[in-house]
Amino acid sequence: MKDFINKLYRNHALIYKALLFVATTFFIVYLFPKSGKFKYDFEKGKPWQSENLQAPFNFAIKKTEAEIASEKEQVEAQIPLYFDVDYTVKTKVENAFYLKYKEAFNDSITASDLVEIKKVGNEIINNLYDYGILKENHNFSAERQIILLNNREQIKEGFIANLIRQDDVSAVINTILKRNNLLNYRNEFTALFFDLVEPNLVFDSSFTNKVKANELNKISFTRGSIAKETLIISKGEVVDEGTYQILKSLQQEYESQVWNKSNYIWVLIAYTVLVALALLMLLLFLQKYRVAVFDDNTKVTFIFFNIALIILISTMVVNYNSKYIYVVPICILPLVFKAFFDARLGLFAHVLTVLLLGFIVPNSYEYMFLQIIAGIVTILTVSELYKRANLFISVGQITLIYIIAYFAFFVIHEGSVTELKWETFIWFILCGLATLFVQPLIYAYEKLFGLVSDVSLLELSDTNSKLLKELSNKAPGTFHHSLNVANLAEASANEIGANAMLARVGALYHDIGKMKNPTYFTENQSTGINPHQELSNKESAEIIVNHVINGIEIARKYNLPDRVIDFIRTHHGTSLVYYFYAKEKKEFEKVNKTDFSYPGPKPFSKETAILMMCDSVEAASKSLKEPTTTKIEAFVENIINKQIEEEQFLNANITFKEIQSIKKVLKYKLANIYHLRIEYPE
Repeated sequence: MKDFINKLYRNHALIYKALLFVATTFFIVYLFPKSGKFKYDFEKGKPWQSENLQAPFNFAIKKTEAEIASEKEQVEAQIPLYFDVDYTVKTKVENAFYLKYKEAFNDSITASDLVEIKKVGNEIINNLYDYGILKENHNFSAERQIILLNNREQIKEGFIANLIRQDDVSAVINTILKRNNLLNYRNEFTALFFDLVEPNLVFDSSFTNKVKANELNKISFTRGSIAKETLIISKGEVVDEGTYQILKSLQQEYESQVWNKSNYIWVLIAYTVLVALALLMLLLFLQKYRVAVFDDNTKVTFIFFNIALIILISTMVVNYNSKYIYVVPICILPLVFKAFFDARLGLFAHVLTVLLLGFIVPNSYEYMFLQIIAGIVTILTVSELYKRANLFISVGQITLIYIIAYFAFFVIHEGSVTELKWETFIWFILCGLATLFVQPLIYAYEKLFGLVSDVSLLELSDTNSKLLKELSNKAPGTFHHSLNVANLAEASANEIGANAMLARVGALYHDIGKMKNPTYFTENQSTGINPHQELSNKESAEIIVNHVINGIEIARKYNLPDRVIDFIRTHHGTSLVYYFYAKEKKEFEKVNKTDFSYPGPKPFSKETAILMMCDSVEAASKSLKEPTTTKIEAFVENIINKQIEEEQFLNANITFKEIQSIKKVLKYKLANIYHLRIEYPE
């Protein structure tokens, strides 16, 4: 049991990666659409590329969304509106009129005129309540059909124009009075009916909606059917509007039949296999070409997290409305990976992510082509991400590529530009603006995952930072040495294509440990007093070696990133403090090398190897007397060749060709530092 636990502990990093791989795979498969995938690709207006297609089973031809929407509009326009009518209101108004009409007119009116007034009053009431008076005004069309209900029984049919609004009562009264030559009594009639008239019609929205729902449910979503083994389309035949709808119907039917209970597990397994293959390719790429990234579980988690996040966001957008899919800033992915790792890893991960998104998005070929091209442009154009102008220019180029590629696809599909959807260009512009969010996102990732980007390195390279100012005050010689080494390291990194910004920052901070005992290092001994004269060789060597350990402690205190601390740990590798070792050897026959050696580790990247070379050459160059070009060349060769012999660069992925290039840069730079000139004859 103990051996098993020890074995698990030794392989805990691989076990974690396996669990991460499985979890990410299942999460992505969970996001995939719950349907099968139609095995034919087709586009309207384009020739059918596959063999002759016959119907594999009986299926109905589904109507287009536009056809269904049109039928729904027709149904809604033809459905009558239902109103509840209260006939007791009319009786109530009639009774009130009989009681009050005599009081409303002058006593001087003759009996025959009163009879006429009563007759006209009845006519007004009958006209007003023939269909009824609306309680509320509605914005329905005058031609809209209506049905009057009384206790849910149909009483009368008509049109909205037949109904009287409360604002129209005066107009009805005037019309009837004019017809009966009684306009001189208009004020009396109007005042009388103003007090008597009450609305008796209420729009029954619930009953109307219920009838509408029943009618809408009767709409058929299909038109005709295709029998099994019927020829649908021949090879080379152009997919016209009718055939396109038949093929879409077959596709939907096929996908719904594939994703049923009996096939559910098989389709899930197939999806899982494909997603697992894509993620496995990513892990194999990291293991073969990016070993440092593969060995760091935090970085592997970061890569998988970003891929899953992009797929999650894209899935949510597609589920909401697929027309907004191009708003999702997919190009943030290669930008982020390039900022923290390198362009090759960024492009590889981007392509795999786009391939996985092909299972989710509509028009997958068009989408994948656009996104892969945009990803390539992102990798090629975005350099020095810490420069804001570069990011804006690159985002503009990416947006332009989106627009040009989409325009070309549209022309291929439609054959013209007359029906071009200009709103899609707005989605691309919004996508470009969203891509600018990469700057704060990188900052957030640095804090969450403890990673370092070029943006942070630029901040760390500021010599006015608190730590470098402290170094310049406590150990001015060391600070000057660090500046010289930074210039040499940056030039060397540029020469071989390494990360120049990282090499420069590492060089600026590599000797911060000397702040603890600055006078024990020759570059800070301005008084001519050497404190090592009072110490033994071992004690002196221990102080010199401890500047690495002290540097790591100071770096931790100031929260320097691990990538920068690596330069402090490795800039002397496992080399000897040769001066004191040689002195000790003169005094004693047996000398323990370990007492005079740096703890290591050896440099394990191009940048840390560059720093070791530049640091040794720059420090030793101070001992050159009357330097000449020949002396400098021999001096650089000797120092770096000795480091090679001691196998200091064995763990760094640096080649002999690159080391030769670095030697060339160092010789040239040192010659400039010492201002070497040719000797002119007197």
